[in-house]
Amino acid sequence: MKGKLISFEGIEGTGKTTQARLLYQFLISKGYDVVLTEEPGSTKIGSKIRGILLSPDHQGMTSTTELLLYYADRAQHLNELIMPSIERGAIVITDRFTDSTYAYQGYGRGINLNLIDSIDLIATERLRPDITILLDLDVETGLNRNRGINKTDRLELEDLEFHKRVRKGYLELAQKETQRIKVVDASLSIIEVQNIIVNIITEFFGKNI
Repeated sequence: MKGKLISFEGIEGTGKTTQARLLYQFLISKGYDVVLTEEPGSTKIGSKIRGILLSPDHQGMTSTTELLLYYADRAQHLNELIMPSIERGAIVITDRFTDSTYAYQGYGRGINLNLIDSIDLIATERLRPDITILLDLDVETGLNRNRGINKTDRLELEDLEFHKRVRKGYLELAQKETQRIKVVDASLSIIEVQNIIVNIITEFFGKNI
């Protein structure tokens, strides 16, 4: 049986990493073969790319360089980890995938979406997750959450308007793909959000979960 790909998306501070881990634990408890991963940085090559992408020392990085580095990481991630796991029948949960690029580099940076489409075709053959959980939160709250835990990277240092464009992009993507992208209110408590996600995934898998 071929596996499934589940992605978590959202602006900074929405709790993606926490909720991805909680879903991983839930599916493991149900006896599934599950792989938990993230972008960028889940391969040896990707970890080096992540260091370049997120370091505050690299403020001079151009938008094109940023775009190509994210796709370089994704291509390696797919080849080395995601596709082999799916082929063996595992459920792969990834903290960020292609939608992040459209939101951050497309809507946030203003890179032409058709250009991103072309690069996406080369790097992923336009692979999309089977289902995507989009955790939505107002920008100020999200950034404040991350500052509260002293989490800072190069993208988080962008101005408020950049992050608002990213959020707007995510919501527009969700409107275009309502079957795949499920929007969840990330202002709720961790347990409330988790319960909503479990219900979404249970409905996606059917009564077999």
